[in-house]
Amino acid sequence: MNVQNKIQSLRETLNQHNHNYYVLDKPTISDFEFDQLLKELQDLENQHPEFFDENSPTQRVGGSITKNFNTVVHEHRMYSLDNSYSTEDLMDWEVRIQKILGNVDLDYTCELKYDGASISITYEEGKLTKAVTRGDGFQGDEVTNNIKTIRSIPLQLKGNYPPKFDIRGEIILPFAGFEKMNQELIEIGETPYSNPRNTASGSLKLQDSTEVARRPLECLLYFIVGNNLPFQTQFEGLQAARDWGFKVPSQSKLAKNMQEVLDYIAYWDVHRHDLPYETDGVVIKVNSLQYQDELGYTAKSPRWAMAYKFKSEQVSTRLNSISYQVGRTGAITPVANLEPVQLAGTIVKRASLHNADQIEKLDIRIGDKVFVEKGGEIIPKIVAVAERGNETEPTYYITHCPECQTKLERKEGEANHYCPNFYGCPPQIIGRIQHYITRKAMDIEGLGGETVALLYQNGLVKNYADLYDLKIEQILPLERMAQKSAENLINGIEKSKEVPFERVLYALGIRYVGETVAKKLAKHYKNIDAIATASIMDLILVDEIGDKIAQSVIEFFENQDNCDTIDRLKTAGVQMAIDESKSTVVSAILEGKTFVVSGVFEKFSRDDLKKAIEDNGGKVGSSISAKTDYVVAGANMGPAKLEKANQLKIPIISEDDFLGMINN
Repeated sequence: MNVQNKIQSLRETLNQHNHNYYVLDKPTISDFEFDQLLKELQDLENQHPEFFDENSPTQRVGGSITKNFNTVVHEHRMYSLDNSYSTEDLMDWEVRIQKILGNVDLDYTCELKYDGASISITYEEGKLTKAVTRGDGFQGDEVTNNIKTIRSIPLQLKGNYPPKFDIRGEIILPFAGFEKMNQELIEIGETPYSNPRNTASGSLKLQDSTEVARRPLECLLYFIVGNNLPFQTQFEGLQAARDWGFKVPSQSKLAKNMQEVLDYIAYWDVHRHDLPYETDGVVIKVNSLQYQDELGYTAKSPRWAMAYKFKSEQVSTRLNSISYQVGRTGAITPVANLEPVQLAGTIVKRASLHNADQIEKLDIRIGDKVFVEKGGEIIPKIVAVAERGNETEPTYYITHCPECQTKLERKEGEANHYCPNFYGCPPQIIGRIQHYITRKAMDIEGLGGETVALLYQNGLVKNYADLYDLKIEQILPLERMAQKSAENLINGIEKSKEVPFERVLYALGIRYVGETVAKKLAKHYKNIDAIATASIMDLILVDEIGDKIAQSVIEFFENQDNCDTIDRLKTAGVQMAIDESKSTVVSAILEGKTFVVSGVFEKFSRDDLKKAIEDNGGKVGSSISAKTDYVVAGANMGPAKLEKANQLKIPIISEDDFLGMINN
């Protein structure tokens, strides 16, 4: 056997042993024998560098250093899941999806919800080419070098796999590995890690991949996304992933109806404590991929999936005091300061009290022992009084802003109190600038929340337009600011001038204008001046813009300070209009027309068909209504959509009919 064949044979043998040990948990050779084979391969590769392969088993030990993790746009968006907490929630969900599909027979895939760090891994021709964190769902950080060190993730697939696809999963740290890491830290006098989830997540952003390789991380895979996948259901997809070499948990189950889903939840609510890693619920997915396509997505979540969260762990501790925080919109949030207590793997010292109504409802008083839980939220919350303290006094909500002493306001129908001193209250000013620089907004590299506060406290910025007047010599005297970091900050501000208009609009911090609304407004009006001069009726007519959002936009542009700030941003070179040169619009031939897409197509993927509609000026609707102009139907069109289209006498066209429309 020649050297190249010998190297290839050793790689295949070691990959199989890796799979046996880390995926199947059924090793067939000893650790010593494995190490000997690995050393033999390493020696041969060192002697023959011409046969280097970045996916060789020898590369799993790490060694690469990543100073900056590049931001990468997900080819397929990573949506978050809607949460449910009761049987009633799941029943309601089934009613909603049956209403869309037309009371068809449904089965579901049930999978445990793992508490780790989400990851999307791309494979091309069977080789791992890219790994990206979830980020904000639209884009994340590329962590390929670190992911390659995790031995349960295959570098080379086996079997009959598609030429290109993404697979989603969760990077987790099993309890045994976490405890071992902490024991080692305690023995050398270091502070132990707080919980497995945060440790796993933090591991992905370590600069030295060698350090990542030392950590006993695992990856549990659960969803494949791509074009022309060789299976028809989610459950078949899980089996295909196992066949290709992925570690897919065996606890997943095919449920024939909702009762079987509930039985699965009941079983794992008890037995989850026997698992070797953290899980906080069950994910239920409509099994048929065709029905998944029919159901589609809301702005944030797939309609075809639901996460059922197990009842949260609850602890009691003493309430020492209540403080009040001021947000960037002026909203006041009461915060409970607690006697530190262990909860769900972390030490909890503070918990949300939400608003004045919640404090009054629970009759919470300083000195009480209270029950605290995390529920479906990251921030712990107080859910009840466990024991009344001695000589306690009722809690009266503050009447004036704790920062600027302005009298608080509470609008009718709103739960929160607000500080109306929008342009003079320091936390509001700092908060707006901090919002402006975030990743989803202007993504200013080199500038963080603490630095924004320093800039404000030193009189260098009073609003986000002031950022563009900053000079290096002004920044250098600030605490922890060196020449290089000052240069990075100025460069980051300069680069933010390239951020597209829809993100700039979101960055302005107009109340109720989130990412999705900002995109709708930018697409409809094209530039900031058109939005600023729009009437309230004009705004309400824009898709998904209601009275509350429209009124907020009007109030923002009625304020002269805001208009002056926007003029300064324009002068600085910030994008205040959509860059038409980057538009994918081909024509306006479908302008004013709304289409609903249903079924399976031969010449388009569903996403490509929707893009073609938008590129030719049309709008894609998620459900059929009187406002729908056409339904583009493929094979196996959803029966509910067919019935609704016929009832409303909406024309049903084929993909060939659609092509005829846009080609003419």
